[in-house]
Amino acid sequence: MKNKEILKKQSQVRRHRRVRAKIFGTAEIPRLSIFRSNKGIFVQIINDDLGVTLVSASEKSVKDSKTKIDTAKEVGKLIAKKAQEKNITKIVFDRGGYKYHGRIKAIAEGARELGLIF
Repeated sequence: MKNKEILKKQSQVRRHRRVRAKIFGTAEIPRLSIFRSNKGIFVQIINDDLGVTLVSASEKSVKDSKTKIDTAKEVGKLIAKKAQEKNITKIVFDRGGYKYHGRIKAIAEGARELGLIF
């Protein structure tokens, strides 16, 4: 079973490197980065030119929803709301090496609902 877990993590790291080679956030179009842990999901909007986090949100800042997908969608809406307060409308989406489905997709949909343009 350990070999399967190691291969899964290696695949994720490989995907993340491939994505990050193509994506770079600037002051005009910052990068929306996602990190998933066992305890939660964390989202940041980053200006890679300066190496500065402009806006962040996490599962902890959202009231508990029924499912993980609902919570992720609320986090996406929260990050979009905070971004609009800082006059950020366009972003590049960094899924962090995770496959685009489930909670990652829910974050993207929640952010798009409130007007972030990918």
